[in-house]
Amino acid sequence: MVIPEENKLASIIDLQKHPIDESHYRKKCKTELDKSGVLVLDNFLFESTVKSILAEAKAQENLAYYCVNEHNVYLDLFDKELSKSHPRNKTVISSKGCITDDQVHKKSSLRALYNSPKFKDFLCAVLDETVLYKYDDNLSSINIHYAKEEQELGWHFDNSSFAITLLIQKPIDGGQFEYIRQFRNSDINDNNYDGVFELLNGSCNPEKLSMENGTLVLFRGRDAIHRVTPTIGNRTRILSVLAYNSKPDVSLSESARMTFFGRLY
Repeated sequence: MVIPEENKLASIIDLQKHPIDESHYRKKCKTELDKSGVLVLDNFLFESTVKSILAEAKAQENLAYYCVNEHNVYLDLFDKELSKSHPRNKTVISSKGCITDDQVHKKSSLRALYNSPKFKDFLCAVLDETVLYKYDDNLSSINIHYAKEEQELGWHFDNSSFAITLLIQKPIDGGQFEYIRQFRNSDINDNNYDGVFELLNGSCNPEKLSMENGTLVLFRGRDAIHRVTPTIGNRTRILSVLAYNSKPDVSLSESARMTFFGRLY
């Protein structure tokens, strides 16, 4: 028996609180995202949905590929013509575990949500996109990230224009999402080296984002610098990333797949 999409979605999302198919709600969400660069939808998932996704994530945690990466905030190649202390060449550390799309259960609520036409229509309306496509490789569309004690995501700008995440399990402490809006202007190649230098030396006060389990976050991080502070305590921070493209037949680069997943296929 095939469960209609609307019934399946109604068992995953609190559609009373988040009527994602209604135009007034979509407009409200888009206005907030356009205004602040971030949209936080608390209790987007039912508690029962969060529990089932968490159980799946814990059962598969042994499959996660853990890595520690040193990178600059631009997630770009270092410039040999500049000094090591230059903001373009200063390194930060990101460390986490990750399971890939092909490891997420076929019947997981995460996959049902990701593939839902109604959910994608909502995202298109809020993000001002015409259509959204999954990644063409079998690793990158749905990821689950694990941050154990002292693991973190270093300061960086995103390469993509938007990011979509679901918090599945918050840690005991730490794991704080911090960001500064409009910290560079990538459209005119203004990388704000002076501002990045001050930030990396602790002279800036970023905004902090508070979220509970089941929260959906849409974030525009191409020009907003952001990080996740180290996890504190023995409860792993678990986050799902739902990654889409505005064009079909796009795969994550081979170098990125090897870096973050430890494999190409």
